[in-house]
Amino acid sequence: MSQDICVVVPTIREYDCMRAYVENAREHGFDCSRLHVLLVTEDFCDTAEMRAMLDELGVSGEVFDGTRRREFYERHGIAEYSHLVPAARHAETSFGLLYMWANPRFEYGVFIDDDTRPHGDVDFFGRHLRNLAFEGDVETVASDEQWVNVLYQRADEHGLYPRGYPYSAMGETVETTTTHVEDVVVSQGLWTNVPDLDAVRILMDGDLQGQARTRTTGDFVAAPGNYLTVCSMNLAFRREVIPAFYQLPMDDNEWDVGRFDDIWSGVFLKRACDVFGTQIYNGAPLCRHDKAPRSTFDDLANEVAGLELNEHLWEVVDGVGADAASYAGVFEAMATELADGDWSEYNNGAFFNHVGEHMLDWLDCLDQLGAPGALGRTPAVADD
Repeated sequence: MSQDICVVVPTIREYDCMRAYVENAREHGFDCSRLHVLLVTEDFCDTAEMRAMLDELGVSGEVFDGTRRREFYERHGIAEYSHLVPAARHAETSFGLLYMWANPRFEYGVFIDDDTRPHGDVDFFGRHLRNLAFEGDVETVASDEQWVNVLYQRADEHGLYPRGYPYSAMGETVETTTTHVEDVVVSQGLWTNVPDLDAVRILMDGDLQGQARTRTTGDFVAAPGNYLTVCSMNLAFRREVIPAFYQLPMDDNEWDVGRFDDIWSGVFLKRACDVFGTQIYNGAPLCRHDKAPRSTFDDLANEVAGLELNEHLWEVVDGVGADAASYAGVFEAMATELADGDWSEYNNGAFFNHVGEHMLDWLDCLDQLGAPGALGRTPAVADD
């Protein structure tokens, strides 16, 4: 079978995590010839060692440091959009989306963080693909706050909420039903060991080095009109969602807003999914998250500038793009809402305008990179 799965791993340290994922695939009889591994790294990393590892594992793949990314932009005529992908930041996963868009053979993408490992008893890639192909009944979760805690099961015992869950939506009343779903476009695997919490919640539940104990849930989808946190450490998706799944550049901006790149991209994607009646499937396959100890106060400093904005982002985009005919159309409607709005009532509100402008540039970049008219929109003329 030809390579139809692009595995995107942003890494500057533990690129050898792929050894465990490839071993898992082979142990479970998964066809590794379907995989193409994309290691997104930096010039100061040992790219030769990374390429040697992929050769040793016998899997197709490429290594893109900063220099190779610049060459990619030049080769594809999108150098003017290089600002869309940050350097040495988690959101450089967006380069993987651009790479996939330029290579139509990839039907599926998988995001893997380099500080994770698969659970040996589960077929990691196979389970993600089964989730994406799932048709049947699954638990559907809603709340009176329009937010679903991905750790909602046993929440009365642990009281945890994941990174990005609005503080104003805590204390929600949860309702569960069983619903038939048949159009899953994203499979979000959850985690064991260290959970994906923000700094405030880690300080409450863990220690000063970013550690905490996790609690996991069973498989579910969030009901239409309900949002949830989407973490890109263990995630598979269909190619069609790429226009609405831009991983936002954070940290390096004049407002110092950080740590919400995948969270906000998940809000945008969930809104788009609701417009088209598609689903984000959550639960298995679990991965083990071995987060390296680091100062929780450093994470807190990176999060504070965007905390108020995170409380309101979903309200801004909720209901936007209802008449759109494509994922790109919904994304464009949300981008325009953010880019053109007056957000001065919020701390660092101008960052919303900044995000909206980047989102519009993202669509223009995809228009330039893909087949003419593939997004069904007229790209703006870039500034000289």
